[in-house]
Amino acid sequence: MTLTEAVARRIKDLLTERKMTAYQLFKASGVPQSTISTILSVQTTTVKLSTLYDICAGLEIEIKDFFDRLTSYKPININGFELDPSQSFCILGLAPNAARLSVRFFYQDSFGNIVNNIAKHYKRMEIVKPSWEDRNYLGIWSIIKEVKNKNSKDDSQISSMASLLLRSIISGDRYPASLYTDAVIRIRAEQGKITWGRAAIIKAYMIRNYNIREGEKYMGLDIENRDTAYLLGRLFSVLEAIQETANPTINSTIRDRYFNSACATPASVFPILIRLKNSHIKKIERENPSAKRYFESLLTDIMGKLDRFPTRISLEKQGMFILGYYHQTQKRYEKKEEK
Repeated sequence: MTLTEAVARRIKDLLTERKMTAYQLFKASGVPQSTISTILSVQTTTVKLSTLYDICAGLEIEIKDFFDRLTSYKPININGFELDPSQSFCILGLAPNAARLSVRFFYQDSFGNIVNNIAKHYKRMEIVKPSWEDRNYLGIWSIIKEVKNKNSKDDSQISSMASLLLRSIISGDRYPASLYTDAVIRIRAEQGKITWGRAAIIKAYMIRNYNIREGEKYMGLDIENRDTAYLLGRLFSVLEAIQETANPTINSTIRDRYFNSACATPASVFPILIRLKNSHIKKIERENPSAKRYFESLLTDIMGKLDRFPTRISLEKQGMFILGYYHQTQKRYEKKEEK
């Protein structure tokens, strides 16, 4: 029993459970009828993960539920054949090298362990996201695109990063250090532009490589977190919100000018931002007293947990600053959407 045969059977079983036809799946998922037909008739030896995501969306299930029996190490019996998660599975990573092929890596483990490691990776990547973001997961190339310099024409590092990242995911090892540094560099190069993908990468890296807490606390805003860098990130987001509230038509915010300095050398920047905030608060008080009370309460809570503004923040802790800023900003947008 091959993997593609098992995938085809699983889709057929789900269609039967939901009393759906292949045509209805095409309409619900957007996957071309020809592709669905090819998968169901096992006329292909590979099925793209992105295609499976779309099919799962059409079936209204999470992809982790699609593979639920595999990740729970239960053999799947299909027409008398068993697909056993304990079965040995080999992955060979190749790359073109002039007129030859070079081996990037060779990995061998049980099929169940590999699937389980992939599931853990995507669990680490889970983080609150904007309402307009329709992607549920980031594949290897999507992750690399998040940290890649769009103006760079050198693709050699992309191939190397892809193999290192894939190996770390399937083996459950630590992520390559360059993934984190590239993500931080890209954010700083774009004056604090923290996309959902970049925030997810930093969160996953810090959980796996720096052993910060796992679980729902880093999915979204953690108001109990007393980490200095995380609090500073939250504070910077609140100061930006105050500026935007006082000047709704402003084209650029403190993020464009001060984010990099606030992230790396907060003691040199935050006193300036606090003074700037005072003038903004006075304007808000005249136009929207309730907003002034809300911001002052938020500032009191955050600054009450800070002992001082540190002179420098290490590269490791800059990731916590970025997460704090991202979480607090998403919370702000969440409130706007509720209104």
